[in-house]
Amino acid sequence: MQRYIAEMFGTFALVFSGTAAIASNDLTGGELTSMGVALAFGLVVMAMIYAVGDISGAHLNPAVTVGFWAAGRLHKSDLSPYILSQCLGAVIASGAVWAIFPSGTDLGRTVPAGGLFESFALEVILTAILMFVILGVSSGSKEKGLMAGIAVGGTVALASLCGGSVSGASINPARSLGPAIVTGTLNDLWLYMIAPSLGAVLAVAAYKIVKR
Repeated sequence: MQRYIAEMFGTFALVFSGTAAIASNDLTGGELTSMGVALAFGLVVMAMIYAVGDISGAHLNPAVTVGFWAAGRLHKSDLSPYILSQCLGAVIASGAVWAIFPSGTDLGRTVPAGGLFESFALEVILTAILMFVILGVSSGSKEKGLMAGIAVGGTVALASLCGGSVSGASINPARSLGPAIVTGTLNDLWLYMIAPSLGAVLAVAAYKIVKR
């Protein structure tokens, strides 16, 4: 139970900090900038890896949990509880952002800015890169240690910079689910559920080839 609570809190911190940064940026006319938003996501991931990495592994992302399971590093009995804990933390976080910013923002909801193909491809590839890095720096199913925090947090920030203006750079089904549920806008949510999970599984296959 301790691990699931850690995942819920860690994902809450991720979604709250990242989407609050987006909301603040929107309300101040872009004062924070896209670079600031990317740093917010990267820094909170790094912080949560240091905070709960030795407890739950700091997945903070259903796609990462699926990736660890596909790699044989996570028992299937943990798969659903981890994902449910992450999704619950994300929804609570979006509710908190809505309470603070009740108007003038879409709570950082991820939407395809261009065509669906471009956004789908970006989400798959960026999540695959993230999962590949995670597999390389983690111990079993746990992201923990100095290098894990820096490497994974940096990769999340990089993904945000690369894909934020096109797909929203979700690379995390829970991160997209929270704002979508609280705003009641589920359009294109399927993209952010399927693409990151597919990317994580592809990364596992690539990692096994590289690390044969």
